Amino acid sequence: MANGETYDVLIIGGGLAGLACALHLSKNNRKVLLVEKQQYPHHKVCGEYVSMEVVPYLKSLGIDPFSVGAKRIGNFEISNHKGQLLKTKLPLGGFGISRYAFDAMLYNAIKDKVTLHFDTVDTVQYHDNHFEVITQGKEVFKADYVVGAYGKRSNIDVDQHRKFITEKTPWLAVKAHYEYDFKDDTVALHNFNGGYCGLSKTEMDTVNACYLTTYKSFKEFGNIEDFQKQVLSKNPYLKEFFQNAKPLFKKPLTIGQISFDKKLPVENHIFMIGDSAGLIHPLCGNGMAMAIHSAKIFSEFFLKSTKKESYSRLDLETQYTQLWNKTFSNRLKVGRNIQGMLLHPKATNVGFSVAKMFPSILPAIIKRTHGELLV
Repeated sequence: MANGETYDVLIIGGGLAGLACALHLSKNNRKVLLVEKQQYPHHKVCGEYVSMEVVPYLKSLGIDPFSVGAKRIGNFEISNHKGQLLKTKLPLGGFGISRYAFDAMLYNAIKDKVTLHFDTVDTVQYHDNHFEVITQGKEVFKADYVVGAYGKRSNIDVDQHRKFITEKTPWLAVKAHYEYDFKDDTVALHNFNGGYCGLSKTEMDTVNACYLTTYKSFKEFGNIEDFQKQVLSKNPYLKEFFQNAKPLFKKPLTIGQISFDKKLPVENHIFMIGDSAGLIHPLCGNGMAMAIHSAKIFSEFFLKSTKKESYSRLDLETQYTQLWNKTFSNRLKVGRNIQGMLLHPKATNVGFSVAKMFPSILPAIIKRTHGELLV
């Protein structure tokens, strides 16, 4: 069924990037349609630590994570496979909040300001300088611009023939909430053979445990419980956690085929934000902040550029690509390099030895994966 309206911007995906972008544009009187496949609120596979860098921007949108009990986090711990531990202060600090609560906050802020449609986008067609977006429910929407904010991978990537979607990827992510005595002010990253697990407290006083591993490591065991007992628990900190933490989900959430390959910020005239444009390795603990930051840079750039009397779509696409790369490409590169080291035990042990001798190295590395305050 065709919708007769034409929207200024149609956003595919209502995660943090899509919601923040919709809120920002709507506050500047743009006609926005947000298409999201799931009703709110819901849990997502995600580390739930967010860098403090995005707090000023969130406040400018009227969003205060601390109003719902987000935990202030200032300390970072990391252990290698053997359980050797390094500790440091986070340069900016951050906060812990569940995606369940965070997405709900943003959704409640936009639900009366933008048009929302809950459905799965099937195809995106561009012709004559306009878009037609067709959903699985056979709705047809028209828009001048489309923003892809649909996350790590989607059927839209297949529809748009994005290069990375054809490449096999070895990564699997698992996430659940637990009842466990864990420090409110700390985010921890514990390595194991074939991956790493992040722990942090949420606004509900639960601990979010989210780990990334390879299919090669996982398939030998075939189920999550055995894998956690046989592989993760070789790290003494993870052994202590999974032996004593009380699971609060009926079963963990999982997502497969996660790709850290390079992606283009604009493809087939669709502006990509968040994980759709580039996924930082979870070990850097900053994917949620990057998603929000990407919404800010796109929204500000788009609003400023389209206010001009004369502008071209090609110029917008070229300039946005340059802006994205300038803002995020170095972070992503650092993340890939760190992951490459941590997945090799010998290199990790050398890195830990050096970091113990020179304590300033660890906060310096963290700073390279985080941005400045978004004022």
